[in-house]
Amino acid sequence: MDLSTSPLFERLMGAEHILIAGAGGGFDVFSGLPLYFRLRELGKKVSLANLSFTRLEMVEGRTLAPGLMEVDGHTQGPAHYFPEGLLARWFQLQGEQVPVYCFARVGVVPLRAAYEALREKLGFDTVVLVDGGTDILMRGDEVGLGTPEEDISSLAAVESLPLRDKLVVCLGFGVDFHHGVCHAHFLESVAALSKQGGYLGVTALLEPMREVALYKDAVAYVCERMPRAPSIVSLSVVTAIEGEYGNVHRTVRTEGSTLWINPLMSMYWAFDLTVLARRCLYLETLRDTQAMWEVSERIESFRNAQKSIRPWKDIPV
Repeated sequence: MDLSTSPLFERLMGAEHILIAGAGGGFDVFSGLPLYFRLRELGKKVSLANLSFTRLEMVEGRTLAPGLMEVDGHTQGPAHYFPEGLLARWFQLQGEQVPVYCFARVGVVPLRAAYEALREKLGFDTVVLVDGGTDILMRGDEVGLGTPEEDISSLAAVESLPLRDKLVVCLGFGVDFHHGVCHAHFLESVAALSKQGGYLGVTALLEPMREVALYKDAVAYVCERMPRAPSIVSLSVVTAIEGEYGNVHRTVRTEGSTLWINPLMSMYWAFDLTVLARRCLYLETLRDTQAMWEVSERIESFRNAQKSIRPWKDIPV
């Protein structure tokens, strides 16, 4: 490894088929789109999946296994919230048929089974879990965990799969302040992962990049068609890519809050998934969960049992 190489792409170059999967639900899969477009340009076979917040019982997609649905550009779903279907429709408008695989919002046991079913169907050998935000790095004793239920369920499900490689990529440094995440604690986690060999560096998304232009177009298309629930994370990242800074708002959903749009927001932070999973203090307690309410309950019990929660720290710069 040297300055002319990217540790993230070095890890991915040996893969035959890569699944890019949104870890935390909502628009997380969109945060993986620049990576998706670049890997395809490099000749890699790549598929897209997302832990879905869409009410899948209202979606006319193809059920592949319990908790696993395939949607495409023709799939009908809820009019007010269906980012996966709209993303597939955006691809269709580009002249491509790209399915998006939706995982139901369930506990670790059925989520792992759904991942296994998708692996058997597609044959992917590598998974990149994508987090829109950075709260997937919170290990459990921080003052704020953000919204950990979906992120850590995905982390636990993928960590136990027999795969060639497993990675985590975060996009949107600063976004999770909205959910009470202390970014000094995020940076502490990055430092700890660096000591353990699990930090794979950062990659900037820049305005002139073709993959970034495609990502921005997909985000704009879907957010315009979901005016009641556009993505705060995706719009914030796009705003940062465009060179804005500070308290810049792109949706009424953020009105009344103070945003920190910044250049670090438009960078990929990459990690070894297995090393990251080992740092989570409560992941093992989630292994046998069946439903998302169990995940929430176990996390709450873990937090209540903690004698020491690390207090908020400002970044001293």
